[in-house]
Amino acid sequence: MNLNIESILNCVPEYHEFYNADELNEHSSHLARQYPDMVTIKKLGYSKLEKPIYCLKIGNGSKTAVCYGTPHPNEPVGSMMLDALCAILVTNQDLLHELDFTWYIIKSSDIDGLEKNNGWLKGPYTITNYQRNFFRPAFDQQVEWSFPVHYKKYIFDQPTPETQCIMNLIQEVRPDFIYSLHNSGFGGAYWYITDGDKNLFTSLQNAAARQNIPLSLGEPEAPYCKIFDNAIFQMTGFQDNYDYMEKHLLGHNAESYMKGGACSFEYAQKYNPQVRILVSEVPYFSNATVSDTSLSDLKRKDVLISGYTTYLNNLNYIRPVYDKLKNIFSDSNQFYLAVKERLEMSKSVQANLNELNNSDVYDTFATNSQVFDGLNTMKFYSTLSLVLCRRACEEELAINAGLSFSQIAELKEAQEHLSKRETDNLDEMERQIPYSVIPIQNLVKVQLESGLLYAQYIQDHAE
Repeated sequence: MNLNIESILNCVPEYHEFYNADELNEHSSHLARQYPDMVTIKKLGYSKLEKPIYCLKIGNGSKTAVCYGTPHPNEPVGSMMLDALCAILVTNQDLLHELDFTWYIIKSSDIDGLEKNNGWLKGPYTITNYQRNFFRPAFDQQVEWSFPVHYKKYIFDQPTPETQCIMNLIQEVRPDFIYSLHNSGFGGAYWYITDGDKNLFTSLQNAAARQNIPLSLGEPEAPYCKIFDNAIFQMTGFQDNYDYMEKHLLGHNAESYMKGGACSFEYAQKYNPQVRILVSEVPYFSNATVSDTSLSDLKRKDVLISGYTTYLNNLNYIRPVYDKLKNIFSDSNQFYLAVKERLEMSKSVQANLNELNNSDVYDTFATNSQVFDGLNTMKFYSTLSLVLCRRACEEELAINAGLSFSQIAELKEAQEHLSKRETDNLDEMERQIPYSVIPIQNLVKVQLESGLLYAQYIQDHAE
């Protein structure tokens, strides 16, 4: 099978902003009205806030693909890609027939969370505006990481309503291919994948190069990630994380610190052991140094310790504020739940530090990409905890009509206190970290090409 990738990518619009949930739903309805014989829309269920979650079915191929956007609500690139994919599939029947998949497409799985990111979706696209308006829920409230799991001493069986929608779909269609549409905030392109060969891996890397997006060649997201090729990792999940925590926590009691559940891939294996998954991570903001593998004069261990220390310092700044306010926050305050979890899971950072101090693997000179990740990318992500705590205060003031005058004063004081540290961090990043903003169209094209390449690989390697 030979896909005409260039002509397919030429169909991707030149986007100037990200779509919100209402716009995505309207596009789906319009497509179904325009192509009633090709597009079926099904309501899978409802979100936490009782908003409908829709799934489009396109095609009647011999294999089944389940694709879903915003598994994390601060990651809307995939929603844009799925919006484009739907239009491409119905207007390119040769492609639809050649791929031979039945496509089940959920453009946005966490529509409530996507709405909490509305403040930055329409721009301006700067680190400051993105972070100030950022939202990402706690693990056990995330679509991606709240699938049921029972592993060793740990049990989780409380999927979110959104996750339950995907669970029901997986049970019904037993997918051969899951495309979970994540994206990153800062860095380069990288992938998680079930399997592949050198030709596929090279094609994925070239997909990013064609859109002028550097590969992420610094530190992997987790120390236990298994590398297939540059920026391409074997799909990981809950069990890998648990085993790592169990090994490196001083008390070896991973069950006390794990949060949430399994991912969609782990869950789907119960219904189709041969299911494959792809995750294509592309960033909003980048710097060419993320792919610079030349050696620096800094030790990798020192760089990583510095990065983890920065992360812990921001958590430690939040902790006394949180301790003072935790009895005021409502359990329905999603920002509060996210902060609570980050503080509780700080032990995972300690596990990373324990590994660093007990292994000579990191006692080498770091590449420039590893230095950039350890000193800059970690700074980018560590400030988000401050943002979530500040927004937790704002959310409580907005939703809790029963607050006393003294509680209102405490929340406003904390909000101002956190906002100052947040502003200082963001100003420092804007001054010290050179970055480029990658056009939405380029991000969509990488995810689209990656998904088509893997769908083609699955068909070519069918058992």
